[in-house]
Amino acid sequence: MNWIVFTYSISAQARSSPRVALWRRLRRIGAVSPANGVFVLPARAECIESFQWLAQEIRTAKGQALVMRVEQFEGMGDAELTALFNQARTEEYSQLDGQINALSKTQDRAELQDTLERLRRQHAEISRVDYFACPAGPQTAQRLAQLAERLTSPRSIAPAIPSARIADYRAKTWVTRPRPYVDRLACAWLIRRFINPKATIRYANQPKLNDVAFDMETGEFGHRGNLCTFEVMCQAFNLNEPGLRTITEIVHAIDLSDGRYARSATTGVGAVLDGWHQAKLSDAELEERGSALFEGLLAHFAQSERKPKAPSRSKTRAKSKGAKR
Repeated sequence: MNWIVFTYSISAQARSSPRVALWRRLRRIGAVSPANGVFVLPARAECIESFQWLAQEIRTAKGQALVMRVEQFEGMGDAELTALFNQARTEEYSQLDGQINALSKTQDRAELQDTLERLRRQHAEISRVDYFACPAGPQTAQRLAQLAERLTSPRSIAPAIPSARIADYRAKTWVTRPRPYVDRLACAWLIRRFINPKATIRYANQPKLNDVAFDMETGEFGHRGNLCTFEVMCQAFNLNEPGLRTITEIVHAIDLSDGRYARSATTGVGAVLDGWHQAKLSDAELEERGSALFEGLLAHFAQSERKPKAPSRSKTRAKSKGAKR
């Protein structure tokens, strides 16, 4: 397995504030330190770029910095380094759990909603640098989801969703209302992503004979109980792709505005969708951009849920390279 190593030195006469700021930056990008003055990240593009920016800033401040690509550490295997990353993330998730415990005791709905949003953002920041899928991450996410459930009042009984076979819908023509917004755009993406990439999707106020209507007043797939159409379709087709649950919560929050879920990405996604509608894009343009948006969200949210490959223990020589921009 490849790693990126960062070392630096700053003049002893330098003020302490740059040192503290640098330490905070290293922590924010998820670096671990197996030895004094040595910081490590997995050799991913975003990690390399983070270290390169830090090196450039240190050199600008008259310090010295070196970025190295290392294939094997002498006396320390990949499994041990991976354990260091997971230990650091476990500590951060544990601190977040303490705040969740405190919030769970409140009876103030407004405080619950506001603080839950902040804790969700903190969890997202930790997940972003959870490079090896620390087991504590999903557990903390589940506890946040349980808190979010308290925002649904009164709690609705989950409706029964009939199962549907993907094979039965691959040759179907789909129809939904014009000017698609979040729920219909997410459903259109789901159809092309999981059922038929070349599916025919029409935008009309009335379905034709044999059309499969979704998110329409009368149709096979629509709102059920307190579930939006996208949630209904995910359950009907038994879709549990990593990252998909988070997308269902974002779509639900924008579409129903019931305060049930507090995801930090909700505001940004909603702003993008509003902008597209204000730009008066065509139905086809809205679907094309919406599909790209939800595909990106799936890749982003699935990253922290996927299990990493078992680290290699094969012995290789260490190589180093100076940072280049």
